[in-house]
Amino acid sequence: MVNRSIVQDAINAGEGILRLAPCWVPRSFMIPGRRLRLHPDDLYAFGANRGGINERWFSSTTKASNGPLTTEDEGLSYVVTNAGKKFLLKDGVDEAGDLLLGADVMAREKGWNILCKFFDNMGPIPHHMHQDDEFAARVGFKGKPEAYYFPPQYNQIKNNFPYTFMGLEPGTTKDDVRKCLENWNKGDNGILGFARAYLLEPGTGWQIDPGILHAPGSLVTYEPQVNSDVFAMFQSEVDGRLVDWSLLVKDVPADKQHDLDYLIAMLDWDANVNPEFGKSNKCFPTPVKPFAETEKLGYREVWVTYGTRFYSAKELTVLPGQKVTITDAEAYGCIVVQGHGSLGKQPVSAPTMIRFGQLTEDEYFITKASANQGVVVENKSISDPLVILKHFGPGNPDAEPLKKKK
Repeated sequence: MVNRSIVQDAINAGEGILRLAPCWVPRSFMIPGRRLRLHPDDLYAFGANRGGINERWFSSTTKASNGPLTTEDEGLSYVVTNAGKKFLLKDGVDEAGDLLLGADVMAREKGWNILCKFFDNMGPIPHHMHQDDEFAARVGFKGKPEAYYFPPQYNQIKNNFPYTFMGLEPGTTKDDVRKCLENWNKGDNGILGFARAYLLEPGTGWQIDPGILHAPGSLVTYEPQVNSDVFAMFQSEVDGRLVDWSLLVKDVPADKQHDLDYLIAMLDWDANVNPEFGKSNKCFPTPVKPFAETEKLGYREVWVTYGTRFYSAKELTVLPGQKVTITDAEAYGCIVVQGHGSLGKQPVSAPTMIRFGQLTEDEYFITKASANQGVVVENKSISDPLVILKHFGPGNPDAEPLKKKK
């Protein structure tokens, strides 16, 4: 049983930096892309009936919504203490969130309201959307905006379809989408005929708001998002595989699951048919401070996710042989994607191969107090950069200047 004392002891032992165990999530309707550095013998560690593992969730306090066979702790991250004991990060936040996130954040947010993951698929997945707060609340959940960033370190191979359909072609009508839903059981319902595909480029990203249709392609994607697992699939066949109607209506009230007008109403229509969709939603890395200033100190740092209050993310690169102190306004989770060194007193390294259930040295959670004080990051290689992705929850004041005006 977790209590405040156990959380405090773990924070003290790690000097505000908590080691997290890898958290793997399978999906029955997808084909894993095999680039998450998970041993190939472990891709179906949950059982073939559960599907392959194509997601790794980071600093997660959100249980996966994966149907009736979902395990008790599926999607939930464990803190591993220096003594080798473990407890759920969710329980730590519930019992002592002020110690982890800060009293102000707990008062405002009531928890760690972000889910972040790596998504890795062999090919495209169905054109789908995530409900907004209004529609998600009707089935007891929160709405889900999400962001994409394509880390080069995980995208040396682009797999079968490095494009993503996003939104709908301008001029598409609601009747067009309605006919696609009516044709669900005829095989391919044709919805991609009304969509526009965009080439996915490593080192860039996208912002996808609730209600926007999207069919992620085959690049490994780093995805900060609101901590909700709601979705609705609008495509009945993808890559030769049929999609069951239940995946369209899994987060729809029972009396609305065959109400086509209701299903179409879940879409943010104007955002889907926006003629400048790419201009409005694509994100490019933005320096936190000028490189000319930070490279003299031994590092570079860029925003890779920004523009919304719900979450933000940075990519920190510490140059070979350098030691730097990095401060942030809020607590954050992080994943090491390249190199080795140390984060405070904790060793860090990007693994080459991970066995299911094995611990790693690539994922950590940094408390607000430590982030404010400054974390010492050392690159112990003389040739290889140390690259760390850092994800922040809602309301990060450091990201406020980059928030888009609505």
